[in-house]
Amino acid sequence: MSRWQWIWSRITRRLWLRATLIGLLGVATAILAAVVERFIPWQLPGAIAANSVDNLLNIIASSMLAVTTFSLSVATSAYGSATTNVTPRATRLLMEDRLTQNVLSTFVGSFLFAIVGIIMLTTGAYGDRGRLVLFAATIGVVALIVVTLLRWIDHLTRLGRVGDTNQRVEDATRRAIVGRQTAPWLGGHPLPDGAPALPHAITGRKIGYLQHIDMAHLSDWAEDKGARVHVARIPGAFIFPHTVLARTDIAPDEDDDLAAAFTIEAERSYDQDPRFGLVVMAEIASRALSPAVNDPGTAIDIIGRCSRLLALWGEDPTADEIAHPAVFVPPITDDDMLADAFGPIARDGAAVIEVQLRLQKTLAALSVMGRPTFSAAAARQSDLALSRALAAMEFAPDQARVTAAASAVAPGRPLGS
Repeated sequence: MSRWQWIWSRITRRLWLRATLIGLLGVATAILAAVVERFIPWQLPGAIAANSVDNLLNIIASSMLAVTTFSLSVATSAYGSATTNVTPRATRLLMEDRLTQNVLSTFVGSFLFAIVGIIMLTTGAYGDRGRLVLFAATIGVVALIVVTLLRWIDHLTRLGRVGDTNQRVEDATRRAIVGRQTAPWLGGHPLPDGAPALPHAITGRKIGYLQHIDMAHLSDWAEDKGARVHVARIPGAFIFPHTVLARTDIAPDEDDDLAAAFTIEAERSYDQDPRFGLVVMAEIASRALSPAVNDPGTAIDIIGRCSRLLALWGEDPTADEIAHPAVFVPPITDDDMLADAFGPIARDGAAVIEVQLRLQKTLAALSVMGRPTFSAAAARQSDLALSRALAAMEFAPDQARVTAAASAVAPGRPLGS
């Protein structure tokens, strides 16, 4: 996607946007009840007293203010729990939770609807038909609040828990992997190892992580100039002002500003960086294996989640067309993906027999999946994990069990053979 599309996708994940839109909808609904009266040509049966609607609106306004404040405190506590018990890098996913944002936005919108309705009732803006329309809208808002509260109560039982946060990280990583499998080189051609360096360098402007590359911007410039662009850094790389981001065979003009195609921020992003999700999952496992937590079960759970993700990564890419033929992008290597996922677990769980056995069994399964380079990378990770385990374990039977499990790792060989 282009830079502006990516920026818009980030904005739509923010709570303030959703709360603002639903709040405006609540205000518009209360105002519309007064305006719509002139467009109703018939006489509605019955009449609604102003104080009847006013009582309902007062109840909604007072209760929604309290519920919104309580819900915000619960959400903040969940963010703190995820930061403490999982990893701070996962907190962003909780903050982008759609259901939490919808709930808080609904409460804010209902509060604003009630406040505006009370003000307009006080000023006498509603006639008989307007009060009836406002009453019907109020009943609809009450029904919406009840449904939202029931969903919120169910959601609170999971929000911020370790298992729920782990699942969010896995889902975000899966989306990034699927996106990269669909566009293995971000829509460009693969940049082969040892490709000659092009003469003109595009360097970074500030220090931070490369979050996004606007491939369309680079491609449009290259096609317009009849040039080639070799991307030197992919999302997830840490950038300095002198870091070469890309090279071209034609010098860009001052107005071209190719460096603007590379978004550099203080933190890594999940969107174009599937390695980041694996790094976060490995952080969760490392925290669980620390002496302060001592929770090997969570580490084993993370190994299982990483195995699902890496099995997906090991499949051949599904891209059938090159959207940006003038741009060449280096690939993400299988060794890097497997090292990000399993390297920290192998190190921090080197002396834990349960973790090492599950790790070796997982690598044995992965070694018979996917392309040859992926299978070979799984075998290399198995060798490294075995070396760490043998160096950390003092109990000979445990060493023998891990060695036997590692012996099953053989690229291309069916399990059990």
